[in-house]
This record gives sequence, C-alpha cells and structure tokens, in this order.
Amino acid sequence: MRSPRRLRWIAIPVALGLAAALAGCTQQQLRGFLPGEPGITNHTDSITGLWVTSWIVLLGVGLIVWGLIIWTAVVYRRRKGQTGLPVQLRYNMPIEIFYTVVPLILVLGFFAFTARDQANIEQPTQNPDVQIQVFGKRWSWDFNYLNVGPDNKGVYTQGIQAQEIDQDPYIDESKLPILYLPVNKTVELDIESRDVVHSFWVPDFLYKKDMIPGKTNFIYFTPTKIGEYMGKCAELCGEYHSLMLFKVRVVSEADYEAYIQSLVTKGNTGILGPEYNTNTNQPGNEAPTGNE
Repeated sequence: MRSPRRLRWIAIPVALGLAAALAGCTQQQLRGFLPGEPGITNHTDSITGLWVTSWIVLLGVGLIVWGLIIWTAVVYRRRKGQTGLPVQLRYNMPIEIFYTVVPLILVLGFFAFTARDQANIEQPTQNPDVQIQVFGKRWSWDFNYLNVGPDNKGVYTQGIQAQEIDQDPYIDESKLPILYLPVNKTVELDIESRDVVHSFWVPDFLYKKDMIPGKTNFIYFTPTKIGEYMGKCAELCGEYHSLMLFKVRVVSEADYEAYIQSLVTKGNTGILGPEYNTNTNQPGNEAPTGNE
C-alpha cells in the first residue's frame, strides 16, 4: 500500500501546478469562455458561476475516469509468457456502489443548482420600472415602450432587417433596430412573434427565450452596466434569419427619457400591436375562407 507520505508528495506538486495554471488564466478563460463580461445584468454572474463550477466538477470526473482507464490498462495488461484469460469476477459491490451513488449525487446536484438559478431568473418582477413589448417578425423587430408618452399610451420603433453592404462588417449597423434600456432599472420584456417561431437572444446577457406565435413569454432582468450589446434571433426562421439582428443600448436614466421623448417628437406614439401580425389563423382570429 502506498504510504500517506508518498501520496502527500504527489498531491502537493499537482495542487501547485493547478494553482499556477489557474493564476495564469485570462478573465475570459476564468469565465468559461462565455461572451460578455461580469456584471452586465443582475443574472449574468450567477449564470457564469453555474457554468464554470459545472465544468470544474465535470473535469474532475473526467480526470478520475481517464486515470482509472489508464491505470487498469497498465496494471492488468497481459504480461510476457501469460496465456489464457485473467481471473474473472462476477461482482464487486464497492465499485458498483461507487459508480451508482456518485453519478446520482452529481445529477441531483446539477439539477438542484440549475433549478435554483432558473427559478431566480424566471421570478416575475412586481411593478417593473420599464415594460417593453418586443415583437419578432421575419426578419426584424418592433419595440413598444409601454406606459410612457402622451397619456401613457406608449411609443414604438419599427425595425427593418439588417442591410448587407460590400465591406467588413457585412451589414450597415447604423440601420439596425435598437432597444433602449435604462441602467439599474428593473425591466420586463413581453416577447411575441408576428409570424413563425423566433428566439430573443442577447449573447452578453447569457439568456434567451423563444417567441411563439399566439403566446406571450416574459423576460425579467436589471441591466447593471452601461454599454451597447448585439442581439439576434436564435431560432432558424427562414431565408434571412442571419439578418434578423438588433442592438441593445443600456444608457443612463436621463438618456433613456430623452430617447423616449425623441420618439414622441417623431410621432411614434401608441403601439404596434398584434393587428400587424401576418398570421391570420392565430387563437382569437378567424381563419380566412375560400369565399372571402
């Protein structure tokens, strides 16, 4: 049996090597190569923590499994002069208990922490500071800013799909629809589709959700860092899916109010509601007939 002293001399260099490797990691590597940076919304850090912790645990499991495979292949290899099969064992209860209990603990642990974080992310915000209705359409976005403007009837912006140009980048970013959000204010996004299934995705926010015709889904979060972030549709929705792009611009509260006022000045008052949906046979609507 290997003595504890020898195991200690093996463990110390391994631990020092691991610490040195982690110390030399970049910020992106420490975040598991996820997009964005820390603290963009009130949810991104918890998502990053779950992701990185999961990979560390799974890497540890992988090292143990790989080590056991290599150890078995070396220790129990056929020696020179040996013939026939090695001694066969029908059962080994300690090993069977190990490979039953440990995976069960891992699965339950992953489930518990994932369910906890998802429940926190999906928890509705009571009386959000900002409520915005987002319509996905082939192949752009309409944004309705609710409860603002004259008589609190809302204001809107109507987007067009990304315009391709013959240079790098291949699109004219100045013509992309922009979703404005005030920093450090609670936000509720009511996301819907005008035609087919889309998916609202801002990679730096580390969260996305499908937009299903005839159904309203909700996203709750608080943007905590001023900046501009790219968004896109994450569900294949047709020929120009790759051009269904938009931007999210997180600004100060004063700049957000100024933007809302600029939409009022342009005459973009009211909202672009479901009457602009291209599907005529959604729940609550009558499907056209051949006599019409």
